[in-house]
Amino acid sequence: MKRGKKRSAILLSTMLVTSGLYFAPVNLPIKAAAAAQDVTNPSIKAFDQKVIARVNAERIYQDLYYLSETIGPRVTGTEGEQQAVEFIKNRLLSLGYKVETQEFSIPDKTIGHLHTSDNNEVMVNIPAGSAATPNEGITSLLFDAKLGKAADFTADAKGRIALISRGEITFKEKVDNAVAAGAIGVLIYDNISQPGPLNPSIGGEAAVPVGGISKASGEALLKDVVTQGKTVTMNVQRLKNAKSQNIIATRKPNQGANHDIVHVSAHIDSVPFAPGANDNASGTAVALELANVLKSYPIDKELRFVFVGAEEIGLVGSAHYVSKLSQDEVSRSLANFNMDMVGTGWDNATAIYLNTVDGKANIVSETAKATANRIGTPSELVLYQRGSSDHVSFHDAGIPAVNFIRREPGTANLEPYYHTPNDKIEHVSIERLKEAGDLVGASLYSLIRK
Repeated sequence: MKRGKKRSAILLSTMLVTSGLYFAPVNLPIKAAAAAQDVTNPSIKAFDQKVIARVNAERIYQDLYYLSETIGPRVTGTEGEQQAVEFIKNRLLSLGYKVETQEFSIPDKTIGHLHTSDNNEVMVNIPAGSAATPNEGITSLLFDAKLGKAADFTADAKGRIALISRGEITFKEKVDNAVAAGAIGVLIYDNISQPGPLNPSIGGEAAVPVGGISKASGEALLKDVVTQGKTVTMNVQRLKNAKSQNIIATRKPNQGANHDIVHVSAHIDSVPFAPGANDNASGTAVALELANVLKSYPIDKELRFVFVGAEEIGLVGSAHYVSKLSQDEVSRSLANFNMDMVGTGWDNATAIYLNTVDGKANIVSETAKATANRIGTPSELVLYQRGSSDHVSFHDAGIPAVNFIRREPGTANLEPYYHTPNDKIEHVSIERLKEAGDLVGASLYSLIRK
């Protein structure tokens, strides 16, 4: 049979019905259906144990620590992301994989820093459309412009950075009023308490640098800087021609050619100010551990570990990776296991969600469920319709894909630390990292083993 036709479907002869998850009969490729049925065979429990015995939770935790605590935020296109890329690349090379780096362009972006005259750093988001500052930044007194209405400005605003509260009028109106009053910069602080800084949308190009800060930061600046006549320094830089990278580690069977391909993916980057311990140092660290575990076992399929950049700005890295696959590679692609946020210690996230773009079971979800039954995975598995991670790029190319992610059952809520500065290692569960490694690792090996 021509490989391009291998997705000709047959109906599975049995339904997998368990207390944890119900799979209705689905149409799967002939080869995929055979694999999904084969992994239910109890005789392969010994092969599961070969993987589980080698998955080292402490090693996963140490890699997660390095990514989130030593490197910290790994924002797309920044030095932090590049440091993570080098760390991952060197590890994979040390494990003996053939490693490829894919570099790709990302949209121009603006970054900024804010600190007070007594050297207190203030977290600040720079919105699209903000003007840049000179390389040394601008240092100025602050002007308390209250809500930023025209009547809130006096002659004292000229030559100062306007400190404005969110509310009542648009961000753009606040900025325009500040510019009209002669302010040389604008800081807008939130009117509700959030862990991270405000990210205002200013609706176009501004004539001055603009930043968003949290409610707590704004109130602290009013109390400690405005009233005491201190200054702040605001530095805004536009990064042009920025790049991000994917790291691909490949292992092929020793004999033959044109094997089926199984892709394992995890994204490297985080959002601004977030150490990204769970999102997604957890998925990255588990994938690195599985690369170590599976580096030498006999396999009869091609194994690719794909660590992608620029997920947080729109799945850019995974889309680039998939776009570079030849039609032959796509036709040989059997599955994508995508890990994102698999290690949260949030008590409510008791379920492992198997997210598929269409909400339907496929070879990855079927394999994971059969594996969970064999190895006794303690968490409930929930098949769920959801995009919002790199499995989308594989699905859109016709490759069966599942996003493994921990959520609260019923609500499907993510941890409360998601996309905040509180996404720290203290909110990660080493037991759940091990659980993810065992589940995905044993599932992978059941598909690729010789």
